[in-house]
Amino acid sequence: MFKRRKILITTLLLITALIFTACTQSNSDGESKNIEEKDSKYPLTIVDSYDREVRIDKEPIKVISVAPNITETIFALGQGEKLVGRTDYCEYPEDAKQIESIGSLESPNIEKILSLNPDLVIASTHFKKDVLQKLEELGLKVMVLYGEESFQGVYQVIEKLGTVLNAKEEADKVIANMKQKVTNVITTVKDAEKPEVYYVVGFGESGDYTAGRGTFIGEMIKMAGGKNAADDVKGWKYSLERLVEKDPDILICSKGYSPKEKVILANGYKDLTAVKNGKIFDIDNDLLEIQGPRLADGLERLAKIIHPELFR
Repeated sequence: MFKRRKILITTLLLITALIFTACTQSNSDGESKNIEEKDSKYPLTIVDSYDREVRIDKEPIKVISVAPNITETIFALGQGEKLVGRTDYCEYPEDAKQIESIGSLESPNIEKILSLNPDLVIASTHFKKDVLQKLEELGLKVMVLYGEESFQGVYQVIEKLGTVLNAKEEADKVIANMKQKVTNVITTVKDAEKPEVYYVVGFGESGDYTAGRGTFIGEMIKMAGGKNAADDVKGWKYSLERLVEKDPDILICSKGYSPKEKVILANGYKDLTAVKNGKIFDIDNDLLEIQGPRLADGLERLAKIIHPELFR
């Protein structure tokens, strides 16, 4: 359940081989920086998240995505028509479901991938290096892109996909829109009181889980104007006894794993003040977990749950 949340922190480096103009600007330290052209120019070379130099000779026309965040971003860039394959977990937007599946994130069907004859296979987290090796041995071009689990990490991946798919202008617009939403949320809640918020990931016989200290969802709760009730633990494991003692002001339930209608009936949870006062809410966990363009929407949704009075 939680494997998809553990994203390796890797610096993504972008190398653009050709430049549309010869213009440069001088920095204050005397160095110069290039002014890149609006459109991508091929061939270009990208250093991916496995520190591999991947050369893209021409604009990819047939692309396979091996991660939900990659699929969502490709559609957000207006490049959905290039997708010929996606994983079973790539279900957003709705049009993605019409694209042929190549199986799971970790063990995609290599024969299926080969039969689709893609120009480029783009993967993200959970992509195994042995799968990468097999695909490259079959002569397929593969790129792995993921960023730090943060808004900045998402911006970097969007920017690089825009470069690879010749959609730089669209990438800039998506990033600008996300930044505007994030800034609006932070500005709106900055002077508000901070109620204590507990994010319900798992509960019951299998154990109690939440977004503790060091998780990006925990940080998003703070950005949205709340205080993370689980800041006293690191990671995802929590205890019912500790939760009852904390008795937080608001419960936000991960709809995919712990829907509100089940949580309100669970032992311990049903006696919490937040439940009794109707301060328990559902949220689409994909908005908080998939590191793609909808992450800013997830932050907005959190803020509206925590401070509805500020977003009327």
